[in-house]
Amino acid sequence: MWIDTHCHLDAAEFDADRDAVRAAARAAGVTRCVIPAVHAGHWPEVAQLAERHGDAYALGIHPLCVPQALEGDVLALDQALTERSGDPRLVAVGEIGLDFFVPALNTPDMRERQWFFYTAQLKLAQKHGLPVILHVRRSADLLLKGLRQCPVTSGIAHAFNGSHQQAQAFVELGFALGFGGTLTYERSLQLRRLACELPLSALVLETDAPDIPPQWLYQTAAQRSLGAAQGRNSPAELPRIAQVLADLRGMALVELASATTGNALRVLPKLAAALALPPAWPPVPSSSAAPPSAPSSAPASA
Repeated sequence: MWIDTHCHLDAAEFDADRDAVRAAARAAGVTRCVIPAVHAGHWPEVAQLAERHGDAYALGIHPLCVPQALEGDVLALDQALTERSGDPRLVAVGEIGLDFFVPALNTPDMRERQWFFYTAQLKLAQKHGLPVILHVRRSADLLLKGLRQCPVTSGIAHAFNGSHQQAQAFVELGFALGFGGTLTYERSLQLRRLACELPLSALVLETDAPDIPPQWLYQTAAQRSLGAAQGRNSPAELPRIAQVLADLRGMALVELASATTGNALRVLPKLAAALALPPAWPPVPSSSAAPPSAPSSAPASA
């Protein structure tokens, strides 16, 4: 059994074939996805998708959506978390965090605004006894500062790409680290080394679909200039991403599946109850679902 701990199934890239994408992932062994929201307008949709497909979800305001967010959205999130407190599919507050990679978000005013929404959402997670799903991009140290000031039960540092010291700090605070498509690139030497050095208990798997495509879906800038479309990531790619990690660590795939599933259930405790719930909509039979993509000839470069 595989759990994709971070999949944006509500993204517009899936509008044409969302049900088939989810059915293909199920056929590949991905029994559950965690669907994090990115802004208030997405909260009802992610909850409905989780119920439809037998998945789990998180509610939050993504740092990339902070420029458009209203301070009243924090109150609305508090209300939504209260209203949905009895829903076992609601497993976390997220996707929240800080992003200092995007230049427009790295100005003094935007850094302050991001910090406001991040810390406000940490307080809500603490109030409602929920873990958090963190967006970490050139912001690990400040995220850790926020967590020390406002501790939460646990969580996932999504798409982690920081140092070993930062990784250890998150683990000490009860977090697991999310690894996905970036791990499949042969040039991701530091990340691959980190994925091998960390204890197995610190790792969970994710796709961030439709984003962060694995190496076999990647199209170079030259290929895109000739009209090639960037490969769309999907949760069906998770087992193949997992195989890369298993090979790097020199372990059996079944052992990795068991460990990462257990880790996800530990840091997202409500996920265990969500696993027992069936989908509201019968899945497309696996024979009619699109299979995971075949390897491409794309070079192993990010």
